[in-house]
Amino acid sequence: MKPQTARYRPVDLGRAVGLSAQAVRNYEQAGTIPPAARTATGYRVYTDDHVRALTAYVALIAGYGHRAAGEIMKSVLGDDLPTALAALDTAHIQLHRDRETVERVAAAVVLLASGPPATLTSDRPITIGVLAHRLGVTPATLRKWERAGILAPARSRTARTYHADDVRDAELAHLLRRGGYPLQHIAAVIEQVHAAGGPGPLAASIDQWRERITARGRAMLTGSARLADYLSSST
Repeated sequence: MKPQTARYRPVDLGRAVGLSAQAVRNYEQAGTIPPAARTATGYRVYTDDHVRALTAYVALIAGYGHRAAGEIMKSVLGDDLPTALAALDTAHIQLHRDRETVERVAAAVVLLASGPPATLTSDRPITIGVLAHRLGVTPATLRKWERAGILAPARSRTARTYHADDVRDAELAHLLRRGGYPLQHIAAVIEQVHAAGGPGPLAASIDQWRERITARGRAMLTGSARLADYLSSST
C-alpha cells in the first residue's frame, strides 16, 4: 500500500520553520516556494516537498540575504539550475572579497601601529601644495587619490583645502602606497577607517568584522546544504 503523503495547512508549514501563515502565503505568491494544491473549497494544501523547499529558502536567506535567496529559489523552481548556481557563486565571490578586505585593513592597522603618521598641530586646514610637500608627493598624485575615492578635501572655486582627517587619510594612503597597495584597496581601507571612526576604533573592530564574515560563511554553507537536500528530494 502506498504511504500517505503528509498534508499541511499554511499555519502548519509556517510553524515548521518558525514563520507565520501569512509569510508562507507571501513566499508562495512571490514564487520562492512551489505553488500549493487547493481543496475543492479553495484552501491551500502543502506537502513535505513544500517543507523542504521552505526550509531551504529560509536557510538561504540567513546566508545569502533575501534578494539572492529569492533569485536562487525562483531559478530552481523554474528548472534553471545554472542561474541558481551562478547566484551562489556570485555570493561566495563577494564573501571572498570581503575576507580579503578585512585582511588588508588588518595589515594597514599593523602598519599604522609600527609607524603612526603625524597629525596636524592645529585645526587650520592646509592647501594641496602644503600637503604634497609634507608627504613628498606631487599635487597631481593627491588629485589622483581624490579621483580614486581615497581623499575628499573641501573644494572652493579656486582651491582644495585639507583638514586634520583629510591629512590623516592622505598619510595613511601614502603609507599603504609605499607598502605596495593598489589604489582601489587603499580606498576600501579608508572607507573602513571612516566607518569605524578612526584607525584606533577600527583596530578594535577587526576581530568582530572577521567573526561576522565567518558567521556569514557558515550560514551560506548551511543554506547550500538545505538547498542540496531539496534538490536531491525533488529529483
